[in-house]
Amino acid sequence: MSLLPRPARLAVLAALDIALHSRSRPVSSRALAARHDLPPRHLESMLQAMVRAGILKSVRGPAGGYELARERRRLNVGEIVRVALRAEEGALDGQGPRLLTLAVDPIFADAERQALAKLDTITLDELHGQAVAAGLADIGAEGDFDI
Repeated sequence: MSLLPRPARLAVLAALDIALHSRSRPVSSRALAARHDLPPRHLESMLQAMVRAGILKSVRGPAGGYELARERRRLNVGEIVRVALRAEEGALDGQGPRLLTLAVDPIFADAERQALAKLDTITLDELHGQAVAAGLADIGAEGDFDI
């Protein structure tokens, strides 16, 4: 069981996938969705939220897709999670029983603050390194630059 909602975990997965696969060209949402067996429509709205937040940039055209808007070392996991949480929060009405809002929600809000503070210390570059070490990067993606 995970305390972070699935959209938050998927946002981190999407950013990491783009970091791993966008060395020579942008990553299309269709390719990203296919690699991870995700519904493209849901993924597209999350990717657009990350573009609006300055985490990703969108490249238009036939070879378009998504790229990181900043260097991996300048993006932290907490920032990515916050974008997904805001997008999910906007989809909910925010109303609930008083017991929930006055007694239960403050406990989870504190746990969320602590978790996000920890995630703020982890960069996308660190995750990228772990994925590469685990053999999850495209073969030849590292160091394959077009001039």
